[in-house]
Amino acid sequence: MLYLSRLRSPFGVEFGFTHFGGVCYDVANKSKIYRTEKLMEELIQRCSWATTDLYKEYHDNEWGKPVHDENKLFEMLILEGMQAGLSWLTILNKREAFRIAFDNFDCKKVALYDDAKIEELMQNSSIVRNRLKIKSAITNAQQFIKIQESYGSFDSFIWSYVDGKPILNQFQTETDIPARTALSDQISKDLKELGFKFVGSTIIYAYMQAIGIVNDHVKGCHLYANK
Repeated sequence: MLYLSRLRSPFGVEFGFTHFGGVCYDVANKSKIYRTEKLMEELIQRCSWATTDLYKEYHDNEWGKPVHDENKLFEMLILEGMQAGLSWLTILNKREAFRIAFDNFDCKKVALYDDAKIEELMQNSSIVRNRLKIKSAITNAQQFIKIQESYGSFDSFIWSYVDGKPILNQFQTETDIPARTALSDQISKDLKELGFKFVGSTIIYAYMQAIGIVNDHVKGCHLYANK
């Protein structure tokens, strides 16, 4: 089917085009431009850190979106701790390997890991082989379960800090986004007192972003309007 459309370029120039079979044609110049999906992808504005395909997928489908699933809440807590000193892209690239190695982040299984399992994980080159981080994942699984038992769910516990309502920030650019806040300081302090490891305030703020407690998509991002 042939469609006639109008599109405004990133420079404010509006032009007419037709697209047929996923290929875009300039009406005025009667020339093929490129595939429609490529054209639309290039016009999407995202937060500046979303530079790779993997980052874009995570940015568009996960970052800043509220998470209430217990398994996902545990997964992101562990992955944010694993990121310490590394880039988030490194963690995303290893994410599937982490899921396999850590029993799909089943907290009940991870809580029972013994020394033999730790050594097995230390030999797994597909994940982050840091003994302290691996041990902290086990400790955190045990504490995660205790919170579930005390509060009914970890979801109820962590979202109680914002009364179940995400914080929708209005930042202009990424440089305006803080590395930590008073709230991340408080959550970090509370988690440490409960026995959690690798839950410093900066890690916790990143965790808050990952599970949607805070939404930090900036004003130029196409997802900002969805807040």
